[in-house]
Amino acid sequence: MKQTLFGQTLEQLSQTVLDLGMPRFAAKQIAGWLYAQGATSFEAMSNISLKHRAALAEAFDFGLSAPIRESVSTDGTKKYLFRTAQGHFIESAYIPDGERATLCVSSEVGCKMGCKFCATGKQGFQQKLTTAEILNQIASLPERNKLTNVVYMGMGEPLDNTDEVLRSIDILTAPWGYGWSPTRITLSTVGVIPSLERFLVESKAHLAVSLHNPFHDERAEIMPVEKTWSIVQVVDLIRRHDFSHQRRVSFEYIILEGMNDTPRHVAGLAKLLNGLPCRINLIRFHKIPGSPFVSPDMRRVEQFQNALKAKGFTATLRASRGEDIEAACGLLSTKELMGQ
Repeated sequence: MKQTLFGQTLEQLSQTVLDLGMPRFAAKQIAGWLYAQGATSFEAMSNISLKHRAALAEAFDFGLSAPIRESVSTDGTKKYLFRTAQGHFIESAYIPDGERATLCVSSEVGCKMGCKFCATGKQGFQQKLTTAEILNQIASLPERNKLTNVVYMGMGEPLDNTDEVLRSIDILTAPWGYGWSPTRITLSTVGVIPSLERFLVESKAHLAVSLHNPFHDERAEIMPVEKTWSIVQVVDLIRRHDFSHQRRVSFEYIILEGMNDTPRHVAGLAKLLNGLPCRINLIRFHKIPGSPFVSPDMRRVEQFQNALKAKGFTATLRASRGEDIEAACGLLSTKELMGQ
């Protein structure tokens, strides 16, 4: 089986060209075609000799594949379904909002974390995505030229696939790659501490932590990761890093009626995050099949938000998008797996 050329870093491409007997400078030329110029075939690489293009084609697949299904919401959100080389399914959500256009990308097929409010977790874990499969969601997006931001908030826990995710961020931000500012990228994690340390050291992308409850026992009930790496440990690690530059840290908080939406939880959040420059993103729960959870009404959500603001926090309410196309991560691919 051929390797994939798309998704290789400059270091990997340098080894590739040496292995094929090509000049070392060809690595940067190939990187330019793959990323900055968006080539979709070896034939397009016009400054690479025909002989060397043929050698590349013999040793490698190019590595791009179009989505196999598209769902469009009345609010403009689009959900794309991709098939991996192993025959699994992953999803990306394209979210236009005025001058901003965000793509939510997946990093795994399924997920090991088992969060009880997440449709992806119900699939179990199937496969880690390669760097090429992560970036293909961007490169093969019909709206790729409109993108302003990418968030690693789709299927899977990004820091359970740290090598491939960091490699993809490197390609997105490197001058020989897509050349994006790291401030256009946000990674969301439940708090896998060893990998979180790596991410904070090796990347300057924004960080979003899935918090959802400030109390150990209650968070452990809905997020098993809490039993291994507590949210207190996660916040302590973040405090040890410098966030005085452009990097932003935020905490995601899905509001679940009667479970994490009380004044006690406001007080718990205030104690946990006291003095940490951050924002709290409140999210109304997207109903998933078989889930016992529901979102409180808007009045209660706004009360919770105002209580956090009164404590001095920047608390935003994320607009619900794409509910009519089942935009919650995992729903579309679950249906495909079940043949629906």
